[in-house]
Amino acid sequence: MNDYSYPEQGASRTGHLPAGYNHLRHSALIGHGRPALEAAGAALLDWRMHRLAGVRIDATADRAAPGVAVHCAIGLGPLRAGAPNRVLATVDGPDRYGFTYGTRTGHLAQGEETFLVELTPDGEVRFSVTAFSRPVAWYARLAGPLLPLAQRAFAHHCGRVLTRIATQAT
Repeated sequence: MNDYSYPEQGASRTGHLPAGYNHLRHSALIGHGRPALEAAGAALLDWRMHRLAGVRIDATADRAAPGVAVHCAIGLGPLRAGAPNRVLATVDGPDRYGFTYGTRTGHLAQGEETFLVELTPDGEVRFSVTAFSRPVAWYARLAGPLLPLAQRAFAHHCGRVLTRIATQAT
């Protein structure tokens, strides 16, 4: 099903981010070795990273896969912001795990994010987020530069969550 709210599907996977959007590129060392990679990869694909980062997840599948609808919600009570997305693509091993999801109608922004963990040739496990987005909801536009700052802070927080998971696996 193609109900994405933006036309540049897949751009965050290529690294060629489209003009007219805020861009995010974040990378962090989260561990070393295959056990750390596999633990972080599983946490990424089964939504555990998002949940441990404080995001309420309601997905049509227990694991990220192309076509899976994902409703993310951040905040408390009436201040909770909902974010409908759909998984566009996944990577499932052996040295890389991750997924790309894109916004659907009803999201406060338009764009997509790619979350990836990978094992480098020297044994490092790295986490990266590549994203492009722009606000569409009036209240998101009012937030101005706060929305990209929040997205960057969330990427850093996800890296810390995956570092804890990877560390426990080794």
